[in-house]
Amino acid sequence: QGQLVESGGDLVQPGGSLTLSCKASGFTLDDTAITWIRQAPGNDREGVSCIRGSDGSTYYADSVKGRFTISRDNAKNTVYLQMNSLKPGGSAVYSCARYPLDGASLSHYGMSHWGKGTLVSVSS
Repeated sequence: QGQLVESGGDLVQPGGSLTLSCKASGFTLDDTAITWIRQAPGNDREGVSCIRGSDGSTYYADSVKGRFTISRDNAKNTVYLQMNSLKPGGSAVYSCARYPLDGASLSHYGMSHWGKGTLVSVSS
C-alpha cells in the first residue's frame, strides 16, 4: 500500500513562482523515485521532473530546465517542485507518481502509485 497527495496548486501570473508538494505515505522516499507529471487540457501527459530515491539525483524535461527545481525532505517524506518563470498558457494538472523500479523515469508509463493531482493555472 502507499499513497501520494499533492498540494500547492494555485492561480499564478505569468512569470510568477509556485511550489508544489507531494506527501508520500506507506513507503519512504529514499528507496523509490518520484516523478512530477503534468497534463494540460487537450495534451498528453508530460514528465516534468524526477528525483531518484537512492541518491537524490534529479532529472528535468528540457521544457523546464533552469526554471523548475525538484527536491525532497526525507524527514517529512515529501517531494517538492519549485516552479519559477511560469509561462502564459502553462496551466496544467500536476501529479506526482512513484516509479517502482531501480533508477528514475520521466515517462508516465510504469508508475505504481499516482496522486490525484493539483491544478496550476497560469494567467494574468
